[in-house]
Amino acid sequence: MNVFTLHTVDTAPAAAKGMLEQSIKDYGMLPGLYQVMASSPELLASYYKLHEMFEQTALSVDERTVVWMAINVENRCHYCVPAHTAIAKSQGVDDAIINALRDERPLDDPRLEALRQFTLILVRKNGNPTADEVQTFLKAGFEPRAILDILVGLAQKVLSNYTNHLADTPLDEPFKPFAWTPPSKAAAA
Repeated sequence: MNVFTLHTVDTAPAAAKGMLEQSIKDYGMLPGLYQVMASSPELLASYYKLHEMFEQTALSVDERTVVWMAINVENRCHYCVPAHTAIAKSQGVDDAIINALRDERPLDDPRLEALRQFTLILVRKNGNPTADEVQTFLKAGFEPRAILDILVGLAQKVLSNYTNHLADTPLDEPFKPFAWTPPSKAAAA
């Protein structure tokens, strides 16, 4: 049973109203994720700030997409995979990259694949990679800063993925063309 409210600007706590209004201005809609997060203005503000900060990291658009989508897929987020598919497409990320990430397939670009693998290591090992795993990542052409930049995206994704799991956030209309079922579940169906 879902206990979370899908807020509108009118029903949201006062501290969340401005962020929801800004979302409507920015996106022309109020994403379901924000509607749920509005119950905790602090959660919504944290998510907004982490998103803003992750976009300011040294990672490129393609690299940020790899981080976001690797985490979304690993966490089996029914909402964030389609949402970030739409975002990636709007930012000009190659469909081959997007589709490989959605399907949990290795990326053709060795550097991006190293980023995908290292991101998954951080998620699966709770931020405890081995020294060899760190060196393999750095040898792929990344600076140590990239490791820390990934953590910003990871923190953002924990907030959104977990919120969507808890609330079973309904998929917004613009994201429905990119609806996603985890490959392992699709194969079993």
